[in-house]
Amino acid sequence: MMNIKVAHLYYDLMNLYGESGNVKALKMQLEGQGIKTTIKFLTIDDDLNFKDYDIVYIGSGTENNQKIVLNHLLKYKKDIENAIEKGVYFICTGNALELFGNVIEDVNNKKYTALGIFDFDVIQEEVRIVDEVLFKTDLINKYILGFQNQSGHIKSDILNLFDVVKGIGSYIGSEKEGIHYKNFYGTYVIGPILVRNPELLKYLIKEIINKNNKNFKFKKFNQKLEIEAYDNFMSRNYQEYISSK
Repeated sequence: MMNIKVAHLYYDLMNLYGESGNVKALKMQLEGQGIKTTIKFLTIDDDLNFKDYDIVYIGSGTENNQKIVLNHLLKYKKDIENAIEKGVYFICTGNALELFGNVIEDVNNKKYTALGIFDFDVIQEEVRIVDEVLFKTDLINKYILGFQNQSGHIKSDILNLFDVVKGIGSYIGSEKEGIHYKNFYGTYVIGPILVRNPELLKYLIKEIINKNNKNFKFKKFNQKLEIEAYDNFMSRNYQEYISSK
């Protein structure tokens, strides 16, 4: 029997906006397909063995907690690189994405060496970006709904996960947001993003299961309430875009 193992990293330090809802949504839909799903809650007191997991999730935290987490993660840099290259799923939301760049510069101009997995730097500013967003993606044929509350700005050509329709990308003036590389998905978007976007969640569930069994027979997804919520929000706020994608 297939057993999908999920590492929810820093559940206590990086759950500022209820982002644990993303992990709960993954578990619910995987189990809805009859897949045993095991979640391991790990934090700075734990040893991390990335090769033991199918999915690694990190949510958003305060800027102070982010630096605590970064200090713990740095010793695992090579392990993280290897896991990403081998196709382990990484789902990182909010300022968790910033951990994977080269340098994080805080509001006092202090610079922190980050993991250096991807080629970008982060500048954190006192004025935060706080807004609803509407994005497009090549992954699914639906718009992406979400919310941003970020102090960091990422200016890099590597941004490729979402195209901005309304709102702000990874920095003010950017038309791009987030990073997608192999099975790494990183975005500033919170919400939680997988709860607010049932089609994106469905896409990820299929990808994760098919990685383990290409011949898997999928059941009908139980997302009635999530789809209703998505449709209602689109209808109330983005009526002009409903028929254009």
